[in-house]
Amino acid sequence: MKKADEIEQCQLYKYNNEFYLINRETPLFFKNHFHISEIESDYVSWLNYHGLKDRNSIESLCKNLQIENLHIENIYCPSRRPKVEEYDKYMFFSIKSALPSEKNEGLLFQENISFILSKNYLISFQDQSSDHFTDVRDRIEKGRGKIRTKEADFLLFRLLEAIIDNYFEVVENISQKIEQLDSLIHNSDEKDILKEIETEKRKLIELRKIAQPMREITFQLEIGESNFIQKVNRIYFTNLKDACITVLEEIDANKQILDGMANLYYASQGQRMNEIMKVLTIVSSIFIPLTFIAGIYGMNFKFMPELNYPNGYYTVIGIMFIIGIILLFYFIRKGWLKKNN
Repeated sequence: MKKADEIEQCQLYKYNNEFYLINRETPLFFKNHFHISEIESDYVSWLNYHGLKDRNSIESLCKNLQIENLHIENIYCPSRRPKVEEYDKYMFFSIKSALPSEKNEGLLFQENISFILSKNYLISFQDQSSDHFTDVRDRIEKGRGKIRTKEADFLLFRLLEAIIDNYFEVVENISQKIEQLDSLIHNSDEKDILKEIETEKRKLIELRKIAQPMREITFQLEIGESNFIQKVNRIYFTNLKDACITVLEEIDANKQILDGMANLYYASQGQRMNEIMKVLTIVSSIFIPLTFIAGIYGMNFKFMPELNYPNGYYTVIGIMFIIGIILLFYFIRKGWLKKNN
């Protein structure tokens, strides 16, 4: 029986304008079969890892490709500062992807992805078993677009584009949630609304922390004088940078909407409390004079002129009822009992 790290799947795509090949194997297999001497210049080779459990195999493969130890460590412990590092034989950088979480709505699904780009090959290391690149694979297999006619730098563009598209998916998911919350604020008194607003704000903050480094990376790829990115393809990375800026602008816009919704929620709650206090005040105002009258005739003095009246009880009750009716009509005429919409 194979161990868990041995059955971890990797995919190798080799392609050019007329041909493509897919090889799905374990990290152990590619450690032994993916060497600089075996990478053909007539093809683009894309090796993608789904998970990083088999560290020994990954380290061996990187050493076979003459990757620096620092970058091998960065695959597992990414640097906080986004930076494209270029050497004679390859370029290295790491970014984070994001998707709406299916298991826990309070969190984003985040994944660190590292890239090693050379002239004829690209390696992507995903630290979890997830798939962001379905469309890229489909383009290679079906020959859609320019991908099969371009080199590895264009493949990198397509992979980064897929990740940024996921950012837009997260923003769209949050925008839909905002529309639901907006309806609830006006039509419901649920106490969990504020908690949901704060949850969506936290998602936006998390996404901003992910998208900002991506913008820095795409900017460095756009302006850098790299040997691994053709000048004719720099326009694509400019488009990626612009897309990142758009994501950040949408994040800020949605965060402002959520801030406004939180303020509206507090104002709505305050308005409801004011309505309640107004009703209680009106009820108290009606009963204050009646309580005063009842208090007077509730005193236990022996000599009170009205105590000997035959119809004194009915008279006082009638007066209290008339006072209550007069005050009620007064408040209605003033509009104090009218509900504010």
